[in-house]
Amino acid sequence: MTTDQQVPVRSAWRYRWTILGIATFTQAAAGFFVQGIGAMGIHLQRELSLSTAQLGLLLSAAQLVPLVGLLVAGELLDRVSERWVVGAGACVVGVGLLLGSAAPGYVPLLCVLLVVGAGYSTIQPGGSKSVAAWFDASRRGTAMGIRQAGLPLGAALASAVLPLVAEDFGWRATLVAGGLIALLGAAVFMGFYRRPPTDGAQRQDDSGPHASLREQLDARLGMLREPAMVKIMLSGTSLITVQYAVGVLTVLHLHRTTGLAAGTAALVLVVAQGVGVAGRVCLAAWSDRSGSGRYASVMICMIAVIAGTVALMTPAGRSPAVACAVFVWLGFFGYGWYGPWVAYVAESAPPGKTGFALGLAMSVNQIAIVLAPPAIGLLIDLTGSFTPAWGVLAAMTAVALTVTAHSSR
Repeated sequence: MTTDQQVPVRSAWRYRWTILGIATFTQAAAGFFVQGIGAMGIHLQRELSLSTAQLGLLLSAAQLVPLVGLLVAGELLDRVSERWVVGAGACVVGVGLLLGSAAPGYVPLLCVLLVVGAGYSTIQPGGSKSVAAWFDASRRGTAMGIRQAGLPLGAALASAVLPLVAEDFGWRATLVAGGLIALLGAAVFMGFYRRPPTDGAQRQDDSGPHASLREQLDARLGMLREPAMVKIMLSGTSLITVQYAVGVLTVLHLHRTTGLAAGTAALVLVVAQGVGVAGRVCLAAWSDRSGSGRYASVMICMIAVIAGTVALMTPAGRSPAVACAVFVWLGFFGYGWYGPWVAYVAESAPPGKTGFALGLAMSVNQIAIVLAPPAIGLLIDLTGSFTPAWGVLAAMTAVALTVTAHSSR
């Protein structure tokens, strides 16, 4: 049961935009620090004497606990109000970062980011479920796109602000800034979240007779065999790998390969992430109106990502102007896919299992998020070039596109 207030039906059409706003803000606030690690790559490598693989491991550390945490969060979201699940998670992120500002070095910082990841597990599925509950199918894609734009929006702001904070006050101050912003997000969500008018009845209907633990586990694991979930997993893991590679490697590629100054390279990352905000909204809105279905938008993003990563492998990818344009292209499609993808996940979920379906799909993505940054960084360290890394990303996305396109036909 929950003590959340419900909004009267006649006011729901207005308050849903408030829900969308606070869900988007909380997403941006909770992910602010972690999404800004890539932009601080040069500073962290210099101050902590890190390799590219170690830098990638920092990003993976915050994504390790969500491998299990997303499943737990998804199950909680089907039983407890989003208000408390999301709010508590954002508080864990904020407090963890504030305490982590006293971390004496690299290894303690890794441990801090593990704690941050535990709290962050609730933000993605919780915010997505709250928006899905408030918007019907005709506007759900647009709403999901706006809500999911919170991640690249927070990343763009972090990429603009955190390098300056690190330059002037040191890397520890960036954790303090990230912690305070995450706590603000928690306060906003817990203060303004309300249940939709039909939510109470839905929760009551979903309670039903209690099945045995084995039956519940079988039902949930059975979702992995559904054709829609197979497409979700293949497309999600390939595109999320590209997304995080763009976040971690843009500044390093432009600085080392094209000779751009660190500040200019970081500005390009800010632009790419800002374009990603527009991508999530525009592609999700288009999926609301497309007769081809939501998954067609995801496949278009996969084609665009393949083209962009292949371009970076060519001699043109060493040209500052071309490389900058390609990273902006990858920002639009490499971040923009997430809006229609999440809407597709929510609409493919069995009745009463939206939270778990979102948690399951996102936890599968977490495997790629955890493994990809350090693996790609190690590949670059071993080969001394970015070309093999972009080649692996292009090939992986091409395989996923081929399999899921065949499945769709």
